[in-house]
Amino acid sequence: MNRRKFVKRAGAGAVGVAGTALAAPAIAQSMPEVKWRLTSSFPKSLDTLFGGAEHFAKAVADMSDNKFQIRTFASGEIVPGLQVVDAVQNATVECGQTAAYYYFGKDPTFVFETGLPFSINQRQYYAWLYHGGGHALLQDFYKAYNLISFTFGGTGCQMGGWFRKEINTVEDLKGLKFRVGGFAGQILTKLGVVPQQIAGGDIYPALEKGTIDACEWVGPYDDEKLGFNKVAKYYYYPGWWEGASVGSLYVNIKAWEALPTAYKRMVETAADAVTAWMVPKYDAGNPAALKRLAASGTSLKAFPRPVMEACFDATFATYDEISEKNPTFKKVYEHLKAFRADQNLWFRVAENTFDNFNFTMAAKGR
Repeated sequence: MNRRKFVKRAGAGAVGVAGTALAAPAIAQSMPEVKWRLTSSFPKSLDTLFGGAEHFAKAVADMSDNKFQIRTFASGEIVPGLQVVDAVQNATVECGQTAAYYYFGKDPTFVFETGLPFSINQRQYYAWLYHGGGHALLQDFYKAYNLISFTFGGTGCQMGGWFRKEINTVEDLKGLKFRVGGFAGQILTKLGVVPQQIAGGDIYPALEKGTIDACEWVGPYDDEKLGFNKVAKYYYYPGWWEGASVGSLYVNIKAWEALPTAYKRMVETAADAVTAWMVPKYDAGNPAALKRLAASGTSLKAFPRPVMEACFDATFATYDEISEKNPTFKKVYEHLKAFRADQNLWFRVAENTFDNFNFTMAAKGR
């Protein structure tokens, strides 16, 4: 009888060990179920921008064994694409994916998290945000809006946009109704442009109907999906207002503070995963898309040098004007300027020398 009891107990123990191996991880068993909603500024058709939100939600679900679930909603499903900050700030949703510069009308300081025109490139911007003190400055700014923010992907240097007519001189900009994101519109008004801020999913019909004369979005991969080449012939570069473009994940502060520490780390890790995933996806998809657009009749053009120089001068005049009135903007701007000076020195030594030589040799068919 003692032997049978021992075997029975040993067997029960073996089942228990096996059960533990097959069950959810211990951390998931001890954690609460949390359900969030994420509203995006982008339509579902953009599998890289909106795809970043889906990538993020899946990563959080996988890490928590589905205990922490985040439902993603495209632009317009809960709130319009340009109302993400309001929705998160007011706790309509717990978090949102957007581009910070859409909200420069609330305060010009919002522009810094997306990217400052004529400033630094994508890698340099990530360096400033993550390791150069940029994000710490911005988190202080966001407290007044009941938000915290996480870097959430990016696009690299963008294109200058789609135009029905050629841009040969600065005069050609006067009266141009141009869909342009965020802060660049304020700069371009100095050159006579009439800026229009329109969410991504609404741009095509506005261009098709002639409500606007030109538009910019991201680059070939997304622009092809949105069909701009069907209603505008001339495709200009570069998008000097977004030499770098960084996405934002906004989280309501109270929702964030209510999370267990492990879930907070999951949000941070998943946001970093989106950042590591998004720019390479654009870099991989843009070349082929640009070739297809060119083959379809798109006329690829660089902005003339005099136009670029006029935009450069208008940009820095705008910075000076805002800095005189807005001490928060000035504080962040001066910080970024100092960082930019050192970054430019470093990139001129190795990165640019290598790239320029390589491009020259590639032109020889090597």
